[in-house]
Amino acid sequence: MPGRTPDGFDFLDAAYEMAAAGRPTLARLLAEEAATLAPDPDEAAHILHDFPNHSLRLKDC
Repeated sequence: MPGRTPDGFDFLDAAYEMAAAGRPTLARLLAEEAATLAPDPDEAAHILHDFPNHSLRLKDC
């Protein structure tokens, strides 16, 4: 949708779609973004638990 900023649910939905499509690395990156936007640390941990691949995010950019 033009003019709409994606929220955590959008990122999580896309993560599940990428996982189903056989793109686990992209799924993990999308899940990490969803976890970043989660208001509760327990919810963020649950999101990342569903996508166990290692992070490829650059920490010091």
